[in-house]
Amino acid sequence: MVEGLGRDGAAVEENQAVTSVNGGDVVKLMSIDVARDPKPTYRALRDAGRVMQATGMFGPAIIAAGREVVDEIFKHPDVYSSAAHAGRLGNVRPLIPIEYDPPEQRKYRKLINPIFAPQAVERWKEPVRALVHELIDGFVDAKEIDFSKQFSTPLPSQIFLTLLGLPLDDLPTFLRLKDGIVRPAVLLGVPVNHPDVSELKVRTAQEIYAYFNDVFDERGRERKDDLLSHLIDAEVDGEKLTREELLDICFLFLTAGLDTVSASLDTFMAYLAEAPQRRAEVVANPDNIDNVVEELLRWESPVMLVTRMATKNTELAGCPVRKGEEIYVYIGSANLDEEELADADEVRFDRTANRHIAFGGGVHRCLGSHLARMELRIVLREWHARIPDYRIKPGAQLNFTPGVRSIDSFPMLLGKSEE
Repeated sequence: MVEGLGRDGAAVEENQAVTSVNGGDVVKLMSIDVARDPKPTYRALRDAGRVMQATGMFGPAIIAAGREVVDEIFKHPDVYSSAAHAGRLGNVRPLIPIEYDPPEQRKYRKLINPIFAPQAVERWKEPVRALVHELIDGFVDAKEIDFSKQFSTPLPSQIFLTLLGLPLDDLPTFLRLKDGIVRPAVLLGVPVNHPDVSELKVRTAQEIYAYFNDVFDERGRERKDDLLSHLIDAEVDGEKLTREELLDICFLFLTAGLDTVSASLDTFMAYLAEAPQRRAEVVANPDNIDNVVEELLRWESPVMLVTRMATKNTELAGCPVRKGEEIYVYIGSANLDEEELADADEVRFDRTANRHIAFGGGVHRCLGSHLARMELRIVLREWHARIPDYRIKPGAQLNFTPGVRSIDSFPMLLGKSEE
């Protein structure tokens, strides 16, 4: 048994996969039971040494769970590569820019960063706010909803479709394609390393390429005031992007930009639903929403981990690392590392200095972080202004998907408790 922290910071006993921490079977750590409340497992990983050799999904690997070692990995993309394991999502070429390392990566970030800069995403505030209220209008008078199906899953995709100038009628298609890449094991009901998972990713990837290829054919005939038209006309070092480069950027947009925001909303609202006093703070002080978002990103870490691959033999905090080994970078654990933050086991909405790495770090830090923050701030502000009281339906168990902690079904009761 290992004692860890529950969702609200209370001590709990944990045996869900931490027995395999020493010797680290990563597949066992990638389970719904762990994803439901990963904090005890994170604590066990840190207690086991913060960095350790493990059995990964593809052979010998390294688990990095402490903030110092995670920062070291992010600082050295030449040693811990994001490009070396390209193609794991069924894609036939590296995704732009995340599956490129410097110096190639820099030219793509130079192109894409301005699109998602803080000033640039300001123009989308009102469309996002309108979409939030449109969804809330559909259930605000109901006593019970499925938060995931009716709000947290459709909202990011609708925002994405709006930014790209695509019809909202394509929402079911987008959700299916997104899940086929991001959550294939959950859809199939098999372990993450099952061969059927790879097959589904490959089939889905081909559909994604075909979908966007048709869209770019349309934009080639007629531009619109949207992100896709901007990409077609943009230049990198004096040259326009090729069709393949455009497809590789959009593949990443779809797979990386939808589930992460859904997961953030699911984890945030699950926490607040079970913490009425903290929820009351959000309702009473909407001007503090920015700090609330940052603290919940740190506390919940919707993206549990990212992966890198070693490009040479080295060592990490004394742990031998061999060329070709995959590195499982547990950013969720690093965000709770008490060596980095003395009161890391406390949720504090008055925390103004918050160095969390929920969006990753280094050159591969999430390029859509400013857009995601804007969406999350608007949702928390507008939702709590209209629906201040809500709770998880009694008896319901929220099953978070491993890796990116989204929920397929989130039964939620609206209004004050009648008890």
